[in-house]
Parts: sequence; structure tokens; C-alpha cells
Amino acid sequence: MSAKTSTVFVALFSGINVGGNRIVKMAELKAFFESLGFADVATYVQSGNVVFWAKKEDATTLTRKIEAAFEKKWGFHSRIMVRDAGWFERLVKDNPYPEIAGEPTKLHAYALEREPTAEETQRLADKCTGPERFEIKGDVLYLHAPDGLGKSVFANLIARTLKVPGTARNWRSVMALLEMAGKAGG
Repeated sequence: MSAKTSTVFVALFSGINVGGNRIVKMAELKAFFESLGFADVATYVQSGNVVFWAKKEDATTLTRKIEAAFEKKWGFHSRIMVRDAGWFERLVKDNPYPEIAGEPTKLHAYALEREPTAEETQRLADKCTGPERFEIKGDVLYLHAPDGLGKSVFANLIARTLKVPGTARNWRSVMALLEMAGKAGG
């Protein structure tokens, strides 16, 4: 694949390898992406992050193709957010909490299926009564959880309050995926 006709994408899986359920080995996931015709496939940590080259096409089309093939192979649905390397660059550049970036387990980015409405965002803001703070920029929700995500009551409310599908990654993962996408693109 040439750089002129293809680009680097990152697929973020939701709900695999969590609590010993829906187990997908990363070596198998890598082979799966290669079987779909993607090039330079690399995975990062067990939660399901895949960096790959694909023909330049709409991320939504890619997402549908991967989700359908994944469900056929593994027998269950996993919501997948596919984003290009430029999206990750903007995500990092637009971080509203740069002072927290040095504490990557306290800063999280949620890739959302779409930008939430003002009403949805307000509904979430009304629930943010603890030490956490969040900001939404386009289809990204940034969350600063000073006590960590595992101890955050608010973090557990995000999906069902916002009602916009998404998947979260801590800042360490965000930076690793950005670096991997950059190397793949270089």
C-alpha cells in the first residue's frame, strides 16, 4: 500500500478482555486484521487497540466492515471506534488538562461515536459532583479523575448518563497509540 492511497488508522475495541470475559488474544486480533487485507498491523495492550494501514476511506465504513467480520469470527459484538492518526494528533493537541498529562492514569480520553448534544452534555455535568472534571471537544470526552478511574463514581455514570457510545483510554495508552501511528506513518 502506498502512502498516497492509504493511511494509518487506530481501532479501539470496547468490552473485550475485561474481567476475564470476551477473551481475544492480541496475536489473533493482529492476524484477523491482516486477513482483512490491512497492512503493518500492530496491537497495544490487552484492551484491544490496533494500529494499521488501510486504503483511504471513511472511518465509519471501515468500522462497519471490521465490526461485522469480528462478530462473525468471535461470535459476539464489540463496539469499535476507528480513527485516523490525525484524530489522535488533535486529541493530544486539544487536551484541556495538560498539567495532568504527566499523571497518565488520572487522565482519560473517551472516543465517542458522535459529538454529544448540549442537553446530553448538561445531563452529564449535573452528575459530576465529585473530584472529577471533564470537558468534551467534538467526539472526545476528556476526564480528569484525580483518584484514578477505578475509584471514580462519576466515571461509572458516563456511559449511561451521556448515552453516546464510546470507549475510554488512559493517557499512557493515548500517547503510545499516537507514537505507534506516527511510526507507522513514517
